[in-house]
Amino acid sequence: MRSSVTEQDISQIPTHVAIIMDGNGRWAEQRNRPRLFGHKAGVDSVRAVVEAAREIGVRYLTLYAFSTENWQRPMQEVSGLMGLLKVYLQAELKTMLQNGVRLSCLGQQERLPDDVRQTLAMVMEQTACCRGMTLNLALSYGGRNEMMRAVRALARKCVAGELDWRRLDEEMLAAHLDTAGQPDPDLLIRTGGEHRLSNFLLWQASYSELYFTETMWPDFRKKEFLEALATYGRRQRRFGRTGAQLQG
Repeated sequence: MRSSVTEQDISQIPTHVAIIMDGNGRWAEQRNRPRLFGHKAGVDSVRAVVEAAREIGVRYLTLYAFSTENWQRPMQEVSGLMGLLKVYLQAELKTMLQNGVRLSCLGQQERLPDDVRQTLAMVMEQTACCRGMTLNLALSYGGRNEMMRAVRALARKCVAGELDWRRLDEEMLAAHLDTAGQPDPDLLIRTGGEHRLSNFLLWQASYSELYFTETMWPDFRKKEFLEALATYGRRQRRFGRTGAQLQG
């Protein structure tokens, strides 16, 4: 039986890790509990992974917390998720400030309930000066929607004469995404056994290393996170080049 991975086994620390936190509902159903029970258990995993990422030196951590498609779920589940989010933000503010964690949000904040949006804005404002790890929460987020919003913003600037459409390039588009000013994810982790991106960071994850695990999110803690980082460290990122070119 292989021993657990430790921090000493991590050969390369990714600057930016993104995680699709999948499996809360199925984890709860396997235990004959309501889906919200799984989401509550998943909050403990969020705390554990945020702390593990900060301790090991990850600079950016992006968590897919609520997608644009999640609004289609039963109203009771959506309301419960929004309540958990508000409680989490209120409870973690002190820890974020102590540890230098800056909170940022990706997605359509205007679609969130007023009380959640106000709490989110308050925590982002109070942690704005933190210079440790940046924690991105993707809320009411969809990759296609993000790109559409960026394209519309660029189109408005072109119509207004602020930009020449002939000079548009990838950097300009990236500067209008929700992650503007941040590096693209080096590693994208998905828990819960599914092997797809589910409309998450479609532009930014173009060259990310992908790591899929059967572990449900409520069971994904520091040990599992370090295993993902160890696997990442054993991979060779080529960006279109050959292995020989990288070695040369």
